[in-house]
Amino acid sequence: MFNQQGHLHENMHTGSVPQHFNHGGHEVLDVRETLMGSIAAMNQYSVLRQYVRDPELLDIMDRQYAFMQEEYNITVDCFQSGRDPYKETESYEMNQDNDFIYGLEASQPVHPIHSSSAMNEQTVADCLRSLQKSSAIMKTMAALESTNPVVRRVLADSVPNCVEMVYELSIYQNKHHYYQVPQFTEQDMSQMMNEFAPAQAMPNNTWGH
Repeated sequence: MFNQQGHLHENMHTGSVPQHFNHGGHEVLDVRETLMGSIAAMNQYSVLRQYVRDPELLDIMDRQYAFMQEEYNITVDCFQSGRDPYKETESYEMNQDNDFIYGLEASQPVHPIHSSSAMNEQTVADCLRSLQKSSAIMKTMAALESTNPVVRRVLADSVPNCVEMVYELSIYQNKHHYYQVPQFTEQDMSQMMNEFAPAQAMPNNTWGH
């Protein structure tokens, strides 16, 4: 059984492998876990939306949810078929700028809430950012274990989108002083940034000697 590129998929015990079964055991387990995580994340977006009144955060949630849903469908499609999905993967694009406010100011200590009445934009944004961070980790692990080239590419393409969504939520939180970003002094930053120098080209025929 030849795949789209003309290569043979074969199981040493059972013979040729159909395209839709071109998945290794580690891949199947990790992709299944990733898809279950995607469902859980979208469910959380749906549940948390009721606690948000800020139109800006509602817009972020709606755009992210729609993008996550499309990515989920694309991943399910190629996972079940073993072939290219019904559409190509896309890149998530946020609407706002990327300006950050650096520095720390006094604030109240955070703690777990004990009632849904304590939910607000700050706690919701924290939850969403954690969901996207977890999703990025799960998709990275699944991509690293994927033997199917299409599934691997789709998962790998999805990771930068999680990063972008985390960044978008971080900017929103930072603007409203929910997420403070400390900064080193310019002297310390300069010292650490200039600890590195470009790698030099190696002379011919010296590799391995």
